[in-house]
Amino acid sequence: MTNRGVVPLINVPERSERGPLPQTRRRGYRARLYLRGYLRTVRLLDLGAVALALVLAHVLRFGVTEEQLNALYFSDVSYAGVAGALGLGWLVALHLQNAYDGRLVGHGVQEYRQVFQASTWLFAILAITAFAFKLDFARGFVLLAFPLGTVLLLLGRWLARQWLVRQRRQGKLSDRVLLVGDREHVAALVVALGRAPDAGYNVLGACVDGTHSGQVAGVPVLGPERDVLLSAVELDVDVVAVSSSAGLGTKGLRQLGWALEETDIDLVVAPGIMDVAGPRVLTRPVQGLPLIHVEAPTFAGPQLIIKNVMDRAGALVALLVFAPVLLAVAAAAKLKDGGTVLFRQERVGRDGKSFRMLKFRSMVVDAEKRLPELIAANEAGGPMFKMRQDPRVTKIGGVIRRYSLDELPQLINVLRGEMSLVGPRPPLPREVAEYEDFTRRRLLVKPGMTGLWQISGRSDLSWEEAVRLDLYYVENWNPVLDLMILWRTVLVVLRPKSSGAY
Repeated sequence: MTNRGVVPLINVPERSERGPLPQTRRRGYRARLYLRGYLRTVRLLDLGAVALALVLAHVLRFGVTEEQLNALYFSDVSYAGVAGALGLGWLVALHLQNAYDGRLVGHGVQEYRQVFQASTWLFAILAITAFAFKLDFARGFVLLAFPLGTVLLLLGRWLARQWLVRQRRQGKLSDRVLLVGDREHVAALVVALGRAPDAGYNVLGACVDGTHSGQVAGVPVLGPERDVLLSAVELDVDVVAVSSSAGLGTKGLRQLGWALEETDIDLVVAPGIMDVAGPRVLTRPVQGLPLIHVEAPTFAGPQLIIKNVMDRAGALVALLVFAPVLLAVAAAAKLKDGGTVLFRQERVGRDGKSFRMLKFRSMVVDAEKRLPELIAANEAGGPMFKMRQDPRVTKIGGVIRRYSLDELPQLINVLRGEMSLVGPRPPLPREVAEYEDFTRRRLLVKPGMTGLWQISGRSDLSWEEAVRLDLYYVENWNPVLDLMILWRTVLVVLRPKSSGAY
């Protein structure tokens, strides 16, 4: 076993035995070679989106009659030239924002942010240039092209990402990864990467000190940490991921980085800070040391005001839109057994305050009284109670649960300010009584109708996983994340077989 007090060195392949280390024409090129066809398609989609946006903006602003076209193209300003320059500038801006970096494509919000930033920078530069040089051309054309092009670019990226995600869930088009660290941290990394197949990391093995064979979280151990370069070359991996627990030390990690410069293998360092989103992490170099600053979570301020406005407005609109559905479900529940339509249950909200949560009744009238006799059949861990075949659920109840229609009355709770559209799962008082100290952080924000727990498996999740997802949301929530969760909730509800609802 490696002595952690001594900085180990990296074992480098003997060139006389193994030949030279694999070379590359450009750093990271071969590692993303499998994405070359996908990236080419994305470029074509972007080109088509920009061209379509410019044509639509042209038609909407200038029309298509012969007289209009003659006046347009034989005037002082050639809008064909303006459109061409604008299209070329748009594609250049996307390149400058690394919108075609194989390491970043398919990463959802991050990829969309790059596209949006490229569009914003382009039109900001255009506005400054037009003002500085007093360029006189139709502002309506630009004002139409900007939103149209941005929306079409985002739509194209979304469609491409759906295909890429399906491929990656089948184990295709993913980076081949070698992990380095101690057993505990390597196991955590394996689980974390396994939870996100969309990110495209396929773990092939690990180098762990003190364990020269066997497995860690189902991943084969290939040798000690010192053999990471040997194993990386032999496996022909794309990425070496080093956890904060690795005993390589500063000198060993630096030597590994230098050795990988001769290859096309990327080096990724996983910090010990887990479940902290990017916007809260800021790297500041001080005397060559990359210090990581972690901002405190936000529980007040302008973002919270925006969230409250979004909640109330969204709940009101949803109640109006789903009014026919609400009436239909209420009538069906009433006609089935003549019992009450709504089920009111005490739940715990923000700062531990109790409120009466509303749901359409999906169980028999005396469901709560029958709970004690079913406790032994509980399929959930922790303080939660879940059964796949709960005998208390009515026929109609099973249908409305499958499509989450039983939760629509919670829109009233949102209007009252007791709940949010997005947030942690609203817990029962008996569940809160069993909370550990860290679990109580779920109560720092309002509970939500939906959340990361709902779009990640709902009832199929273990208690520990549900808590982890809720705490991640509490620590990292923002309006953009809320919109993403709402969008994915719609997709999950439309695919009830894979939603984990029962």
